[in-house]
Amino acid sequence: MIGTPRTDAASRTVIVVGSGPTGLLLAADLAGAGVPVTLVEKRPHKISNLSRAFVLHARTLEQLDARGLADELEALGRPLDRIRLFGRLTVELDTLPSRFNHLLVIPQYEVEKALERRAVEAGVRFVYETEATGLRQDADGVTLDVRHPDGEPGELRGAYVVGTDGMRSAVRDAIGLPFPGKSVIRSVVLADVRLAEEPESVLTADAVGDAFAFIAPFGDGYHRVIGWHRGRNVPDSEPLGLDEVREITRLSLGRDYGMHDARWMSRFHSDERQAPAYRVGRVFLAGDAAHVHTPAGGQGMNTGLQDAANLGWKLALVVNGHAAPALLDTYQAERHPVGRSVLRSSGGIVRLAMAKRPWTMALRAALTMVLNGVGPAARKAAGQITGIGYAYKAPRGAHALVGTRAPDVALRGGRLYEALRGGRFVLVTPGPASRPYGVGDRKDRLTVGNWAGGRRTTLLVRPDGYVAWAAESPDAAAVEAAVTAAVGA
Repeated sequence: MIGTPRTDAASRTVIVVGSGPTGLLLAADLAGAGVPVTLVEKRPHKISNLSRAFVLHARTLEQLDARGLADELEALGRPLDRIRLFGRLTVELDTLPSRFNHLLVIPQYEVEKALERRAVEAGVRFVYETEATGLRQDADGVTLDVRHPDGEPGELRGAYVVGTDGMRSAVRDAIGLPFPGKSVIRSVVLADVRLAEEPESVLTADAVGDAFAFIAPFGDGYHRVIGWHRGRNVPDSEPLGLDEVREITRLSLGRDYGMHDARWMSRFHSDERQAPAYRVGRVFLAGDAAHVHTPAGGQGMNTGLQDAANLGWKLALVVNGHAAPALLDTYQAERHPVGRSVLRSSGGIVRLAMAKRPWTMALRAALTMVLNGVGPAARKAAGQITGIGYAYKAPRGAHALVGTRAPDVALRGGRLYEALRGGRFVLVTPGPASRPYGVGDRKDRLTVGNWAGGRRTTLLVRPDGYVAWAAESPDAAAVEAAVTAAVGA
């Protein structure tokens, strides 16, 4: 049964807690679809230049392309057409079936700037220096308890709440969800430094013996250095000096590139954790609030952004009364398995990179032989790391394309991901439609495009770029039924 939209603001508002990349993308998607959004952030309004993430992968770039942001970020970042994981193992990206057949090296704060600007333009209401302290759900909505900047308690009311507030999520704690997992590596050192010598590659990473190091550029003259040494297992609170960072870098990479003038240094530990559920009633988790991984492969921020892309259009359809609340169950069904897979792949990379025992060294050598190249195993590894290899489970009997990622196919007058920029479903038909398939009153959530070539398949592509329905030469009644089922009457 399709829902009925309510007219009062609180009964339609979605409260997003946490203004990192995941929260910003989700909030703007919702606001762009006409949903009132309040974004709550406990920090003051400032985008820090102390970025944790440095990589945008192909699938995330496709999602950003569908929001009109990819080209400007591509101009700011530096593309890299291969990933060197350890030793001689290289994952080639230039054969990816994507417009973005590379990864983009770009600091997280540049991504946040673009996403924040989009959220502001969409009309998101920002509430800074306000901390979520608890919540209560009922049949009609959620009351979020907050602490205002002056220390006084308060409440915010909404139809749904989404926690995008990181590993130490207050929203996750408030709904009583555990965060099972463990610390994989401890006492990882981090420093933002200037280098006297420029590294040969945009990304430099290697593991030798007991040490590992990674170097990436900010683009402002500073580089981020991340390092780890098996024999230096100390608490995060232990003071860190630049000499220790230099030593780990020399052990791993053969030299320290003359690093100097550190503007920030810290220790941290890297965890693997995943919440058992991404939804409890009217409350959802996304990004690091739902899952955290090791930095290997640069998949953390990317996975969170794709969580947001999956959840946003579903919440919008339900809040606006065009879909039944049961649609929201598919967020858990589709994204939780992906989070679990990312935990396994990133964790596997770290364990193999730090291999010490003979059997793990042998496994790494064998894996290097299998993955170096462009065979099926190499393509699968590239698909997992970049996100383009994931598909969602389709109903029994559905067309083979249902649930798969829709590539950026050519349409008459443009590309598919350009057509997705309105946050709408895109119906792709073989030729000019004799009728507009009931677009009419659904122009806010449906658009029609035509294949540029002679393909006969009809596709209905979701706003997040996955195929919702497909058929070979269907009649108009079948198309209308599929559109109504997905988009609403």
